[in-house]
Amino acid sequence: MADISIAIARKSYPPANAHPERSTIADFNLSIPSGEFVCLFGPSGCGKTTLLNIIAGLDRHFDGEISIGHQRAGAIIGYVFQNPRLLPWRTVRQNIELVLSEKESSPEMVDALLASMQLTQEQHSYPERLSLGMSRRVAIIRAFVINPDLLLMDEPFVSLDGATARQARELVLDLWQQRPHTVLFVTHDLREAITLADRIVFLSAAPMRIIHDLRLPLTRTARTQENNIEAFRSQLLQDYPEIQSLL
Repeated sequence: MADISIAIARKSYPPANAHPERSTIADFNLSIPSGEFVCLFGPSGCGKTTLLNIIAGLDRHFDGEISIGHQRAGAIIGYVFQNPRLLPWRTVRQNIELVLSEKESSPEMVDALLASMQLTQEQHSYPERLSLGMSRRVAIIRAFVINPDLLLMDEPFVSLDGATARQARELVLDLWQQRPHTVLFVTHDLREAITLADRIVFLSAAPMRIIHDLRLPLTRTARTQENNIEAFRSQLLQDYPEIQSLL
């Protein structure tokens, strides 16, 4: 696990196809203590995925600095994309083992993660045989198995039906509590953010800035009850009416 420090003065895209320069992120500063589960909540297109790509080192064209555990490079980062991105010619187990070096490979660890995500029976299946919910769980295991300093999750349950998404959230929380990591989780579902997060960081439309940084007062036990989540959501929208525009 690691403390995360994010300081982005500016991220923009140059003019293209007669469109002017587009500023995506501006004056963005966020610190995340080790082991904390933080949800980023903001409108579609505000720059959340761009931010994760910057943190992951996939986009280096920005003004600012990212430090993970007092490192500017070399940190281990797990990334769960919106699309599971499983290789179709490899089985579930092979897709997971692909990210492990021979030195890191541990059949027992993979077995335990498969069991935690209720995928033991599917470990030798190919992705075409999996439901979308199963594929997303495989992608989550693949990110957890490398024991990252930081785990990035970009709307991993988007497009799942309500019951499947709820089950996936419960499984992720169980797995995170068994194997704590620093997590940065992007969502546009406020109920999901309340269910999962230690903190919710509310973001503006582009150029993206932080509007509110809220620590959740509800215990995790209280958040197992839907009525508690809904009551807190209603109170939140009443106390911070500007959040309504982000929904």
